[in-house]
Amino acid sequence: MPKGGFRPGAGRKPKPRPEPVLHPDVAQGMGASGKQPVEAASGIAGTSQHPDMLKMLQDVALGLVDATPLQVRAAIAAVQYTHTKRHDGGKKEEQAEKAKAVAAKFKPTAAPLKLVGQR
Repeated sequence: MPKGGFRPGAGRKPKPRPEPVLHPDVAQGMGASGKQPVEAASGIAGTSQHPDMLKMLQDVALGLVDATPLQVRAAIAAVQYTHTKRHDGGKKEEQAEKAKAVAAKFKPTAAPLKLVGQR
């Protein structure tokens, strides 16, 4: 009798994937079947509701839209390309811009004019 190897039914069971649940305001755009949004038939689903990923994430946080974890992760990845964080610009560059603005107030004065005919 062989030892080891594959045992049927062994190991962790896969987690069931949650079905996306839409807020009633968003669900009004459902098709006749009740499963597929009307926008999906014309192309990209849900783009008319949330063209901005940051707005979509805010709606998810406020409970206006229920999204699957995969949709939230995709939105987070997309937001990074459309909205920059404060540190993305660079602290040194920001300080240099502030220094230039302050330095503009204290411009060096022009050299005195040479008086003609006086010695």
